[in-house]
Amino acid sequence: MKKALLSAVLFVLTFNLTFGQTQPAATATVKGVVIDSAKKEPLGYATVALVDAATNAPVKSTFTKDDGSFVLTGLALKPYKLALVNVGYGTKNINIGTPKTTTDLGKLYMLPVSNQLGEVNVTMVKPLMKREVDRIAYDVQADPESKVLTVLDLMRKVPLLSVDASDQIKLQGNTNYKILINGKESALIARNPGDIFKSMPASNIQKIEVITTPPAKYDAEGIAGIINIITKKDIEQGYNGSVNARYSNLWGPGVNVNLTVKKGKFGFGGYAGYNRRNTLTNNSSNNTINQSLDPNGTVRSSDLTQLGSNTQKGNNTYTSGELTYEGDSLNLLTGTIEFYRGNNYNNRDLYSNLVSSNAANSRSYRSLNDNDNTYRGLSAGLNYQLGFKRNKEQLLTASYKYNSSKNDQLNDISFLDRINFNDPNYRQFNNSGNNEHTLQLDYVQPFKKLNFEAGGKAIFRDNFSDSRNEQFDGTSNTYINIPLPGSNFDYQQNVYSIYNSYQYKFNDKWVAKGGLRFEHTTVNSNIGVNQNYSNLIPSASLQRTFKSSSVNLGYSERIQRPGIWQLNPFVNNQNPNIIYVGNPDLRPVVSRNVEATYSWFKKGSINFGVNYRFANNTVENVTVFDATTATSITTYQNVGANKRLGADLSINYPITKALNVNVNSQLMHVWLKGSVNGQLYNARGYQGHIFSGLSYKLENGYRFGANFDYDSRYVMLQGRDNYWLGYGLSASKEILNKKATVSLFANTPFQRIRKIDNTVRTPTSFQYTVNEMFARTINISFNYKFGKLDGGLKKNQRGINNDDVSGGSRN
Repeated sequence: MKKALLSAVLFVLTFNLTFGQTQPAATATVKGVVIDSAKKEPLGYATVALVDAATNAPVKSTFTKDDGSFVLTGLALKPYKLALVNVGYGTKNINIGTPKTTTDLGKLYMLPVSNQLGEVNVTMVKPLMKREVDRIAYDVQADPESKVLTVLDLMRKVPLLSVDASDQIKLQGNTNYKILINGKESALIARNPGDIFKSMPASNIQKIEVITTPPAKYDAEGIAGIINIITKKDIEQGYNGSVNARYSNLWGPGVNVNLTVKKGKFGFGGYAGYNRRNTLTNNSSNNTINQSLDPNGTVRSSDLTQLGSNTQKGNNTYTSGELTYEGDSLNLLTGTIEFYRGNNYNNRDLYSNLVSSNAANSRSYRSLNDNDNTYRGLSAGLNYQLGFKRNKEQLLTASYKYNSSKNDQLNDISFLDRINFNDPNYRQFNNSGNNEHTLQLDYVQPFKKLNFEAGGKAIFRDNFSDSRNEQFDGTSNTYINIPLPGSNFDYQQNVYSIYNSYQYKFNDKWVAKGGLRFEHTTVNSNIGVNQNYSNLIPSASLQRTFKSSSVNLGYSERIQRPGIWQLNPFVNNQNPNIIYVGNPDLRPVVSRNVEATYSWFKKGSINFGVNYRFANNTVENVTVFDATTATSITTYQNVGANKRLGADLSINYPITKALNVNVNSQLMHVWLKGSVNGQLYNARGYQGHIFSGLSYKLENGYRFGANFDYDSRYVMLQGRDNYWLGYGLSASKEILNKKATVSLFANTPFQRIRKIDNTVRTPTSFQYTVNEMFARTINISFNYKFGKLDGGLKKNQRGINNDDVSGGSRN
């Protein structure tokens, strides 16, 4: 590892020596004063950006002082354009030609408007965060570290989001949400979004939207809200692309290619990537203590200790493409396809020792478990968008989408070193997943101050699970199939919905948005689960805008429908003493949320919000223990009543023109109660997270960063989960005329192993589990951009958003 760190340092120093002296001599200065055209007063902290007139490449940027003045020095003698950007004002673009030794532009007037953000076309000076009436948008491309970090690492910086030690993404501390890619459900994240996001460079992403008050056009699923990942779509006449190659000491080698092509009326945009995880071995331990009374009143106790090692490796491949045909200015046809395939292999060597007050129950054994999981997903869609001559924003969109996700799992368990243990070797096979077809129709009608939306949708979803259990027969020396209840599971769920929403702009200061969505759900299964229910889901949000700030209020109701990963009755006992099983009898949960947010945008940005969320009959992880065998069985049940009162604070502030600070934090109090096996649990407490980062940019293309991240233990019905503490350092250098970037990122460089612990408590049992995870991560990457584009391609403004199914639980 020392050699790897030394190599990384020498790597960066080499680029410093090689490229540090390539800056051309500068002989020109541009200055001026920015003025509010209405008040005739100087504008402080307005963004001033200088752009190369020939290539439109950003050259320099700064903020105006309190008196509105600015100075840009060290400029080559060539033509430039100047852009002035400030929240609450229209963007002002000036062609200044070739400056003299000193060019004074004098007074530059900016006109106050209410919708200037949509007019900004100099990407490097866009604000990182934008507060809209029902969401917060984080502009990934405006974050310089997007060239260094993965999507998962960058998510730690996004307001209201956090990532824990197990790479679990949380929205306001909640894991019940929905992730969309470009507003649509995606095969790329069908099973575990953390796997794909930690292998994908953040440079693929345009922005991340966090929607805590989803409007009526979105499906009602996702208790905490929606995370919408919007990918780059620079599809214009010509072509461009980028190649990202990287290596990590933990996640191994990876490559990602982006390509966009536009020729006449046809356009294509997409990306593809591959990542191979290195083979690594870590340790784990589990201690379970049980106490119970037998019918005679005698106390029975048991103490199970498990120690083992895990060897893991894996790989994944992902691709996404979009083909468009622009018939004319009113007709647009778009086809999309996405594919993902991943394989995770885990070999566990586990020693188990059970000491019981009843000596006949004491036993010990060593188990070898080969676990092989293959995940794959496919999405394909077709969208037709019709415009109208009288109003180009009036749209009718018809859409169809097919989604399929599958998971093939094999557990092969054998036993050695047996003492008072006679269970046979066994194997488990489980093939599960879902197929769904979606039809949708959307209509948008804008008026002068009112925007009207309506639509209908039908989802036909088939969840399935086919499992097989085999035990080794010593007499025949073969494995024999052992039929178990629920081994073949088919669960059909159809959702029919209509919606109507309105957005009304009273004036430049007030905007309101509200709507209703009606959903009817039918459920049928081959094991007797039949459900029919209807939900009327309201949403409302209000925004009051000031000169450089805004206040937002929102109310929403959301539904959590169980997904195949929670419903699947397959009994997963790859560890014979820790068993997981789904529950096909789960019912949906309705959650209600009220929130208020204050946002300030001037020199930087500050968002502060409070929210209160409550739901009954929530789906919770519940664990029951068998005191005789010291076996725990974990499943899901509708047993919880959950209340959460929280506060969020996010800050992005440029201390100087070179140094920027970012803070993303949350503190929440949770009340959680429920009854398991007749026992009432009442859990409460505080939980939260904080992320803080610094970024420093030098004039010669170097950039350095540092960050700190803490995620607390979270309140569970029967215990507490793990916490996360991390820190990181990064460095990058632009080379080859800024077409390429070389980056180095070190996460927790001074800690090799991180221990992740979980506790589960019942009145008679205590289970403490510890897993070791590798903490130190060193990533080196190279990103190269190529191609040339001009002109633009119209994009579909509506499409299918299947955000109505819960993605699973924390484990």
